[in-house]
Amino acid sequence: MSEEETTIASEPADAGRSGRRAGRATAARTRIVGWVLLLVLSSLGVVTLVTWLLLIDETDRRIETALTSEIAEFARVTETGINPTTGQPYGSVDEILRSVIAANVARPNEKFMGYLDGRFRWESRRTSPRVLLREDPAFNAMVSSVQRHTRGSYQSVAGEVRWSALPVGLAGDPSRGVIVIGYFTDQEHEFAHEAARLMVIVGVGTALLAAVGAWLVAGRILRPLRDVATTARTITGTDLSHRVPQRARARDEIAELARTLNAMLDRVQSGMEAQRRFVDDAGHELRTPITIVRGHLGVLDPGDPDDVTDTVALVDDELERMNRLVSEMLALTRAEQPSLLRPEQVDVAELTRELFDKLTGLADRDWVLQSVAPVRVRMDPHRITQAVVALADNATRFTGPGDRIALGSETVRGRVRIWVSDTGPGVAPEDRTRVFRRFARGENAPRSDGAGLGLSIVEAIATTHGGRVLLESTPGRGATFTLDLPGDAR
Repeated sequence: MSEEETTIASEPADAGRSGRRAGRATAARTRIVGWVLLLVLSSLGVVTLVTWLLLIDETDRRIETALTSEIAEFARVTETGINPTTGQPYGSVDEILRSVIAANVARPNEKFMGYLDGRFRWESRRTSPRVLLREDPAFNAMVSSVQRHTRGSYQSVAGEVRWSALPVGLAGDPSRGVIVIGYFTDQEHEFAHEAARLMVIVGVGTALLAAVGAWLVAGRILRPLRDVATTARTITGTDLSHRVPQRARARDEIAELARTLNAMLDRVQSGMEAQRRFVDDAGHELRTPITIVRGHLGVLDPGDPDDVTDTVALVDDELERMNRLVSEMLALTRAEQPSLLRPEQVDVAELTRELFDKLTGLADRDWVLQSVAPVRVRMDPHRITQAVVALADNATRFTGPGDRIALGSETVRGRVRIWVSDTGPGVAPEDRTRVFRRFARGENAPRSDGAGLGLSIVEAIATTHGGRVLLESTPGRGATFTLDLPGDAR
């Protein structure tokens, strides 16, 4: 297949992957909007139902209260036997019915009715709703001849009617009357129904607005996740430099996810770079002894015992040097990885004394313990010991028997310092940076078996603890290497 055909063939696949990613992103937003709508509509349904029930209950209680108060008022008027309009005694039961019903104005959906001797006689003027209960034989038969105050409910063609009936009599008049008050309950409930309908209409509109808002908000919320996915797709085995964009003021879970991923990428990149440096350094430094070994083996005379002996000794020496070189490179690689630290609470004074006891066996020098810091700090004691021993070993290489090497520790402005000083030749100003580089030595450095990684390891250990290595030196008067660590070293 030609290059052009390959390019054309790959485009649909990329488009397909982009489409699937867009589809997944849209599906996530759709699910968020769906859940928001479900919650909004559920809340709306609960609120509407509760409001409707409360309005219905309030209406029913108002009807019952109105029936009770109206009947009580009618009872007071009929018991006195005095017409409140004229101030004269009632002349008949029919007059009582007509006067009482005419004097009281019925509310909407309320009826006042009067019956005389079992027959309909009077009715309040309001006719809303337009249902004539007086023409309902069943209702008339039920209320027209009650013998005592009675209340009840009746299903008319206009719906439920709640009624209360009070018998009326007058001394000297054999007629028997009944005053009836009726409420059309379904019509009274219409306000609650209308309120519920209005809440549903407004709620649906609000839910639609909430859905639009949720769609936009979901896009903003998912944007950092899309950034995470985009960043993850740009990371390859050879390029780990990309990071997830972070909002400066964000403090939410997604921002924490971005920070965590970036920290993880930092650790991965650090490990990859350490591995790459190890491979590069190993390839560079091991090439020389391998070349030496191959060169001598190439000219080896198997028939000459002395040549064989000398070559074997040389090969053994080069292999030992290679072994030390690999060991130091592994130590440096481990020292550069913070994840390999095992920090714990350490008594610096006790650690300093233990280090002094160990260092005095390195060489025949005038070892001096200058001071100890009475403080407890969180650090990896094994790594710190490794660094201090490396500094002391370096000091022995630049001094002779009887020369002074001092060890001490102190606290300075909340930081912990552990130092090793010697009375050797010191470090030239132009070498103060170079001595910390890999495989580098100062001009005054003696020939040794080391690979030139000791100070690099010390600097890596200090850095992983959040500190640094300080160097103070006067040529001809010695040098002081100091581990400067934070008081709350990680």
